[in-house]
Amino acid sequence: MTYANSQPVGSRTSNPSSGRAVYLVLGMHRSGTSAITQVLALAGAALPKNVMPGDEHNAKGYFEPWRIAIFNDQRLRAAGGAWDDPFIFPYRALEPREEKRWTTRATDLFDEEFAGARYPLMKDPRVSVLGPLWRTVLDDLGLAARAVIPVRHPLEVAGSLAKRNGFPVEKSLLLWVAHMLAAELSSRDIPRAFVPYDGLLSDWRGQVARIEAAHGAPLPSLTAASAKAIDGFLTQELRHNSATGALARVPRVGALTAEVYDWFQAAARDEIRPPDALAAATATLEKMRKTLGIFVSPVTSDLAAARSDLLEARQIAAFEQNKARSLEAQLAALAAQAEDRDRLEQSLDRLLDDLLRER
Repeated sequence: MTYANSQPVGSRTSNPSSGRAVYLVLGMHRSGTSAITQVLALAGAALPKNVMPGDEHNAKGYFEPWRIAIFNDQRLRAAGGAWDDPFIFPYRALEPREEKRWTTRATDLFDEEFAGARYPLMKDPRVSVLGPLWRTVLDDLGLAARAVIPVRHPLEVAGSLAKRNGFPVEKSLLLWVAHMLAAELSSRDIPRAFVPYDGLLSDWRGQVARIEAAHGAPLPSLTAASAKAIDGFLTQELRHNSATGALARVPRVGALTAEVYDWFQAAARDEIRPPDALAAATATLEKMRKTLGIFVSPVTSDLAAARSDLLEARQIAAFEQNKARSLEAQLAALAAQAEDRDRLEQSLDRLLDDLLRER
């Protein structure tokens, strides 16, 4: 993978003809993407219609567009990959006509989920590794893209994935490397901000100021009320794992991960380092893919198909349940209105009787 030159963080501006801008939260799963997404949403960016609800692993919510997440899983499998394939980076393009079909599907889905919102907010780590596809979609829609990339210690991410998915630390670290390299590459030519997860929890106002400076634009609607809501949301309860041990000592993948993490830590401190510094890490990952990918990628793709089908079934069931509850609430409201109308009619009848008797 050849890395092109990049402009310094915060020096780029965008000027879409539509006047719309999309916020992209890129990076690795379990890295603070949900937290920064809620901050952006409370500050005025628009979440999609269908958002993945919280669960025992993330009670406050994922804020992911579950229909887009399912689409992304399908697109990854079409190229023989999956979100938890450590060798999913770099992007695997399909035959041109097939690629165009997927792009058209993605465009239609984006329109359905965001319905012309001025500041759409899309958070799905899969978008990082599908960057070329989604950047094409956004360009076709005339949307300027602004990226936010949370940076969290890879061992904390690995600890979270061990609890949620049972992944060994080596796999989780490789996944972190692949997703972060993909996020960096797919965002080079757009305004972007690297946000340290610890800094977000301890001083979100300072991090929002960095985001706005990097984007060259204020957040859509950061009010006193939204700031109060963000204060209530960003609590230390969001920290479920702390990094323990030396990253570089993890067998086989620790040194590679430490090298990439060092680059992202510097970016999160606004210390500009050339993206070319990541080329060696990309080359190392590619060598590992050639050696091990044939054993890993097909298995992860098959497992991803089962997980995606299960996710879709769960989300559809949740959607139908919410729809049923909404209908029940509407029926109850109509019934209450009917009762009020009946009482009013009875009162009018009594009043009319009284008037007739007086005559």
